[in-house]
Amino acid sequence: MIVVDYTDRRFIANRQAPSGTLRQEGPIFHGVLPEAVIVANTPTDWDGERWTQIVAPVSDDPAARAVLVAHELFHRIQPALGLTRNEVGNAHLDEFEGRYWLQLEWRALTAALEARTALVRRSALEDALAFRQARYDLFPLAAAEEHALEINEGVPEYTGVRLGLSSAEARRAFAVHDLSAFVTAPSFVRSFAYATGPAYGLLLDELDPDWKSKIGEQSFDALVRAALPQPTGVARRLEDRARLYDDGALRLAEVRRDEERRARLSAMKDALVDGPVLVLPLRHSNYQFNPQNLVPLAGYGVVYPTMRVTDDWGSLEVEHGGALVWTEGRRATVIAPADATGSSGEGWRLTLAKGWAVAPGDRQGDYQVVCAGECGD
Repeated sequence: MIVVDYTDRRFIANRQAPSGTLRQEGPIFHGVLPEAVIVANTPTDWDGERWTQIVAPVSDDPAARAVLVAHELFHRIQPALGLTRNEVGNAHLDEFEGRYWLQLEWRALTAALEARTALVRRSALEDALAFRQARYDLFPLAAAEEHALEINEGVPEYTGVRLGLSSAEARRAFAVHDLSAFVTAPSFVRSFAYATGPAYGLLLDELDPDWKSKIGEQSFDALVRAALPQPTGVARRLEDRARLYDDGALRLAEVRRDEERRARLSAMKDALVDGPVLVLPLRHSNYQFNPQNLVPLAGYGVVYPTMRVTDDWGSLEVEHGGALVWTEGRRATVIAPADATGSSGEGWRLTLAKGWAVAPGDRQGDYQVVCAGECGD
């Protein structure tokens, strides 16, 4: 494991690197992470070995710190367990109906976790499943897309809660916290699984202790449906279920947000699609970004309001204004630079590697990053 100070890339490690280049002080090893390696809470392949990377400073809260460390430790071994999936957009979770039914599901899961009796817990779980199914009925790709992210991030977050906290009470409290913590996130498209993973995982621990051996092939909702006893027998219309968790305030708030979202998407399209723009090829990219603020731009890709990306051509730092990573994954665009040097633009800064340059693009006013010398493979 390495713990990295993001301000200067210095790190401490719990073991020597394969190259033997780290400076040892007692049981701790010291080094500096190369510029080409992204600083992020993520598994990191460096110096011929796969490391768990934690970014300092870490949380002062002992529970949050323990959950984060266990979550990231799981990520390091996740591929070996066969629990990784190719992620797609989950763009429906930035749509009005997608967000609304997801938040109702979160509220029902909170009720299930806080239930004092098995009957109340079962009823709340049935409500949560009904809200999820309503979302899936509206968005045909939602089930597969959500399952992929719940494997990639929901299972690690469950693991962080399950192994990082020592008591059932603490685990339930943290899962309930997760279900409310992301409500204020700018976007749910890549953050929702941090909330649903611990909730469903802890509930399944009681319903089906063997669920972990099945999660690779079955979704959380499928596992819960299979494990639940017979339905309570209380047949409620979806609208009646919804009224138990929303008095109308949530739906009204989401209507207002959706109006603002549409205006924001129009502005993003004007800036990052219609141009003028700088086009950057993506071949061997590594990303550092905030998963809570991603914005799907339908028909084009995903806007990262802030990010750092490295590739063969160097590095791009986006502080505001956003970068659009196109759906096919082979290019990104930012607002065109102010001049032909192309080293910076509105909200971003570009550092080019040797042999790369900024040149005129295919459209008038556009620019592109191109190989202008010996650029390697």
